[in-house]
Amino acid sequence: MKKSLYETDPEFMERFDLFTADVIQEKGQELEEKTRYMAVLAALLGCQGCDAFREVLTDALKAKGGITPVEAREIVYQAVDYLGYGRVRTFFDIMNEVFTEQAVALPLPAQATTTKENRLEKGAEAQTVIFGEHMKEAWKKGHINRWLAENCFGDYYTRKGLDLAQREMITFCFLAAQGGCEPQLTAHAKGNINMGNDKAFLLRVISQCLPYIGYPRSLNAVNCVNNA
Repeated sequence: MKKSLYETDPEFMERFDLFTADVIQEKGQELEEKTRYMAVLAALLGCQGCDAFREVLTDALKAKGGITPVEAREIVYQAVDYLGYGRVRTFFDIMNEVFTEQAVALPLPAQATTTKENRLEKGAEAQTVIFGEHMKEAWKKGHINRWLAENCFGDYYTRKGLDLAQREMITFCFLAAQGGCEPQLTAHAKGNINMGNDKAFLLRVISQCLPYIGYPRSLNAVNCVNNA
């Protein structure tokens, strides 16, 4: 059986736990518990933190004021559009294993609200709400833009379980943790601000994710927020 880091590396865990507690309690950088768990889980998907994702998801589902199985699943589903199926597939197994350990019945209730016929229309509507009127016909610029509207936004952003502001927040975390996506991160910082997730909120999100994604990507994310 795999030993925990508390057994093999107690010195490290003592300092890591100390720092994460400092981050959670830092005056002016606090996040509501559910939001913090959502941000950290999205960041762990972004940085491919499989083992840490398992640990945090287990805690998040058990915590008072944590997240529900449906909310956790929506984070994993939406990650596919920003990280790709190749990098998210393992997280499906981790998530479902944790659900099984916690006696969560699978499959979870369906959350889709669109059909094959209206997913493009509804996706473009969601893009317009988040980014502005110029997105209403952006899907016409090419097939990838059309896929973005009908698949990313029409298939996922329109689902129940998370609202648009929460979905923009987790997208910001996917991109910040992934790295190398600064143009998209800046654009989604603007989208977050449009949805009411203002600069101060996004800086709190970055702060809470920092122990899991490190300083370079956190500082890059701060720059993108400032540029937005």
